[in-house]
Amino acid sequence: MDSNYWAHLVLVLCLGVFVISFCQGESDANFTAVYIVSLRKAPSAHYNGELTRDTTGFKHASPGRLNIHKPRFRNNSRTGRNFSSYIARVHDTLLRRALRGEQYLKLYSYHYLINGFAVLVTPQQADKLSRRREVANVVSDFSVRTATTHTPQFLGLPHGAWNEEGGFESAGEGIVIGFIDTGIDPTHPSFADDVSEHPYPVPAHFSGICEVTPDFPSGSCNRKLIGARHFAASAITRGIFNSSQDYASPFDGDGHGTHTASVAAGNHGIPVVVAGHHFGNASGMAPRSHIAVYKALYKSFGGFAADVVAAIDQAAQDGVDIISLSITPNRRPPGIATFFNPIDMSLLSAVKAGIFVVQAAGNTGPAPKSMSSFSPWIFTVGAASHDRSYSNSIVLGNNISIHGVGLAPGTDEDAMYTMISAIHALNNETAVDNDMYVGECQDSSSFNQDLVQGNLLICSYSIRFVLGLSTIKQALQTAKNLSAAGVVFYMDPFVIGFQLNPVPMKMPGIIIPSPDDSKILLNYYNSSLERDELTKKIIKYGAVASICGGLKANYSNSAPKVMYYSARGPDPEDNFLDDADIMKPNLVAPGNFIWSAWSSLGTDSVEFLGENFAMMSGTSMAAPHVAGLAALIKQKFPSFSPSAIASALSTTASLYAKNGGPIMAQRAYANPDLNQSPATPFDMGSGFVNATAALNPGLIFDSSYDEYMQFLCGINGSASVVLNYTGQNCWVYNSTISGADLNLPSITIAKLNQSKSVQRSVINIGGKEEAYSVGWSAPYGVSVKVIPAHFSIGSGERQVLSVYLNANVNNSVASFGRIGLFGNQGHILNLPLSVILKISA
Repeated sequence: MDSNYWAHLVLVLCLGVFVISFCQGESDANFTAVYIVSLRKAPSAHYNGELTRDTTGFKHASPGRLNIHKPRFRNNSRTGRNFSSYIARVHDTLLRRALRGEQYLKLYSYHYLINGFAVLVTPQQADKLSRRREVANVVSDFSVRTATTHTPQFLGLPHGAWNEEGGFESAGEGIVIGFIDTGIDPTHPSFADDVSEHPYPVPAHFSGICEVTPDFPSGSCNRKLIGARHFAASAITRGIFNSSQDYASPFDGDGHGTHTASVAAGNHGIPVVVAGHHFGNASGMAPRSHIAVYKALYKSFGGFAADVVAAIDQAAQDGVDIISLSITPNRRPPGIATFFNPIDMSLLSAVKAGIFVVQAAGNTGPAPKSMSSFSPWIFTVGAASHDRSYSNSIVLGNNISIHGVGLAPGTDEDAMYTMISAIHALNNETAVDNDMYVGECQDSSSFNQDLVQGNLLICSYSIRFVLGLSTIKQALQTAKNLSAAGVVFYMDPFVIGFQLNPVPMKMPGIIIPSPDDSKILLNYYNSSLERDELTKKIIKYGAVASICGGLKANYSNSAPKVMYYSARGPDPEDNFLDDADIMKPNLVAPGNFIWSAWSSLGTDSVEFLGENFAMMSGTSMAAPHVAGLAALIKQKFPSFSPSAIASALSTTASLYAKNGGPIMAQRAYANPDLNQSPATPFDMGSGFVNATAALNPGLIFDSSYDEYMQFLCGINGSASVVLNYTGQNCWVYNSTISGADLNLPSITIAKLNQSKSVQRSVINIGGKEEAYSVGWSAPYGVSVKVIPAHFSIGSGERQVLSVYLNANVNNSVASFGRIGLFGNQGHILNLPLSVILKISA
C-alpha cells in the first residue's frame, strides 16, 4: 500500500494515508467513543448452521467422493430488507432498554456476518451494554490503514491462464470482486463497459446498489462497475471527516482504491500515458470481472473498524464472490488471540458464505512477526518484485556513470551540458542564509535565468520531499521557467534508508537516490569550478554531463524477490508475540513498481497528481493481483470453496526466480539488494504466485468452517469469545484441533516437543485417476516421514496423508523443509514445512 517507504522516519504511511489515533482522558465521564457490540444470537449467514450461499463444493456427505453443489439463492426472509429492518429494530429496542433516557448514537446495525451494532457511547454506557444478557461482546473501535502494464505478461497470463478460458475477452467473466478501500474514480477507462464489442453480462447473483451523490452522479456505475457505496459513520462521529478531501460518496479522493481495483479487474488494453510518455497498455488480472466498491478508507485519516465491518457485511449481503482488502489494522488485536477481532470474525462468516477473502500482509517488514493479517481463513499476500524496472543514468565529464531513477527523457545523445548548482545560480535578491531550502528549486523567482538557461540545474532532494513539503513537480516547473536543459537531483545525506520510486518527468532529469553517489556527483562538480583568486567568486562552471533517459524498461532475470517492506512471519498468535501454528504469508505476488489506474482527483502521491495512471509499491498492490487471479479460478471452478481456491494458489506457487535460482528476500531497508538471502516460508509463504498452474492444481486441500471453529475452540479460554462472535457453543464440537491440524496446504509447528503427527487430506479434482509419489526435505533438527509415500487417487476421491515429525536436537531457531506430491499426469504440489522450537527426547 504505498508509493514511498523508508526506515528511519517515525511515520506510519501506507500509500500516503496517515492514520490518526485519538486519545482522550478516561477520567472524563462525558467522553464518548465508538464501540462495536455483538449479540449472542447468530447472524443471518449462520442460521441453522447452513450457508446462505453454498458454493463450497466439498461437503463431506459421502466419504471419499467429491460432491459438487450448485449455488443456492439466498433465503430472502433472512437477508432481505425486511429482515435487516427487523434486526435494526431489535438493536434499537435493546439500546433504549439498556440506556433508558440517556443520549447515544447508533451508527450501524450489522446482521449478515455478525449480529450487532456500532454505537457512540460513554465508557459507562458501554459497561451497561456489556452486562446485558443479550450482549456477547463489546469492543472499542480501532483504526486501520491502507497496506499494471507488465505483470500480466510476467505472470504468463496471455498465453496461459487467459488462453485456457478463451482469452482476455472472457477472463473472470461473471465473477464479482468487492474492494474495501478508498473508493473508485468511475470515469476512468479501466472501468468502462463499452471498451469491447463483447458486452458485459449482468451477474444475476449480485444485488448491490450504486450510491448517487453530487460526487458520484447517476450513471457512474455500469455493467463493469456494478456497485458502489461508502461507509464513514465512525469517522464522522469523531469529527475528523473532511468532505472536501474525503468525499461523502464512493468517489476516490485518494487514488489507492482506484489503483487496487484496476490491478485486479481493470479493462484490458488501456494506454498508460503519464507526463506525456507512453508506458504500454494496462490490464487487470481478470479484466472481465465485475467490480463492486465499498469505500471505508479515506485520505486524511485512514479508517476505522466499525466502518470496515459495515462494508464487509454489506459486500457479503450483496453477493460478491471475492473480497479484496488492501488494508491492515494499526495495532495487533488485543485479547487471547489475534484471530478474535471484529474484522477477522466478520471475514470468517464471509468465508462460511462462500466468499474468498484476500488481504495484504502489511508493509511492516522485514522484521520477523511483523504480520498484520493473522487468520487461517484469510489469504494473506506479501509483496515481491517483478522483472521490469526503469533506471536512468547520468554520465559525468570525467567518464563516471551514476545510476538513478526518473521516468524521464534523456538529453541529446551526442551533447554534454554544463551543470550548475541551484545555490550558485541565485539572483542578487536571494541568499542561502535567508532561505535554507532554496537548493530544492521550488521557486523560479529565486534564480538567475541567464545562468541556468541551457544548462543542467542541480537541486537537492531533502526530507521535505519525503514529507510532501517540496515536490519534484515544482522543481521541474522551476527548471522549465528558467529554460534549463534538465534537472539533476542529489540525495541529501540526512535522508537515510529511503527507497525512491521512479518519478515521471516531462523534461530530461534524474534523481540520484544514493547519498554516496550524490557525493561523487558533488565532488566532481565542486572540483570543476574555477574561482577568482582574490574574490573567490565563481568565474567558470566546468562540470559537464549528459542524462541517459529512463523511459525504456529494463528486464531482470533475478525477479521475483521478496521486498524488504513486505511483512514477515511467523504469524503472531497474540499480543505476547507467541507463535501461531499457521503459516503467514500464504504467498507473494507482484507488489513493487506497479502501474495501474489513478483517480483524477487522487492526491495520495503528489508526483502523479492529475495523471490517469500511477506507479505504486506495497503489499496493497500484491493483494489485488491475487484477488484477480482467484477470479479466474472461481470462473473455471464455480463450486470451489474459499479454501479450495487458496489451496490451488498455494500448492502451485513457484519457488524459483527467472534465472533458475532460489527466490531471494531483502533483509534491510538500507541497500536492500546488498542485504538479501534465499526466502523462507516466513518471507514468501508457499512461494510466488503461478497463475496458470493454479488453474490445474490436480489435488485440493479443503478446510471447512467447522474445522476453523474446532481450531478457535481449541485456543485456551476461547469458548466464551467464540460464542460471543459466532453465536455457537464450543461444546457442540466433540474435539478441538491446533493450527497445525487444520487441513491447510502448509504445516507450521511453533513448538515441536519430541514428536508430533499431523494429517492432511487431499481431493483429486484433476478429472482422471492419477498416481502420486511423495518426497520431502526435513527442517534442520527434525526427522520427517510421510505415509503413504505412494498412492493412486481417482477423480473426486479423497486421500489422507499422515506426517510424522521428530525433534532430534534442541533448537529455538526456525527451520524449514518441504513436502512434494508428484503426479504421473504432471501435477506437482509443494507444501512448505516450518518448525520453530524443537525439543528432543
